[in-house]
Amino acid sequence: MNLPDLVALFAFNVNPLEIVLRGTVMYWFLFLLFRFVLRRDGGSIGIADVLLLVLIADASQNAMSGAYDSIAEGCLLVTTIAGWNYGLDWASYHFQFVRKFAEPVPLLLVTRGRMLRKNMRRELITEEELWAKLREQGVSSLSEVASVFMESSGEISVLKTRAAKGES
Repeated sequence: MNLPDLVALFAFNVNPLEIVLRGTVMYWFLFLLFRFVLRRDGGSIGIADVLLLVLIADASQNAMSGAYDSIAEGCLLVTTIAGWNYGLDWASYHFQFVRKFAEPVPLLLVTRGRMLRKNMRRELITEEELWAKLREQGVSSLSEVASVFMESSGEISVLKTRAAKGES
């Protein structure tokens, strides 16, 4: 590889502002998709989830890249996406209104031993999936459960009743 080839490898063939704009638009599109449509997949990664991420990455690649050819353009695109991710994390930490937008509130799935099927249906959680999570926490009966939440990460947390904890 000669010197002109190396220079072309690091030169911009696409306007840097276009790369930043493409990265910005795709970051926010994917963020909103994952925040409002695919919440459940955040906390647990299965084969279907990995496949979904790979397909989304491949489908959005051309929209983001604008067919860039140089390393500099690729680095600028990755930096733009990482910058938005860091900026959103920073703003979520410092500002409650941003945190409320960026992270869904915990969703109640069980209260006082009663399944809230409407909330379970909203997140496509079957009774079998819920029972699997309850068994992981050592729960064998809904009477032992004060409440169960789907957290913003997609994980399920269980709060047991005092009697189930062995307290009086």
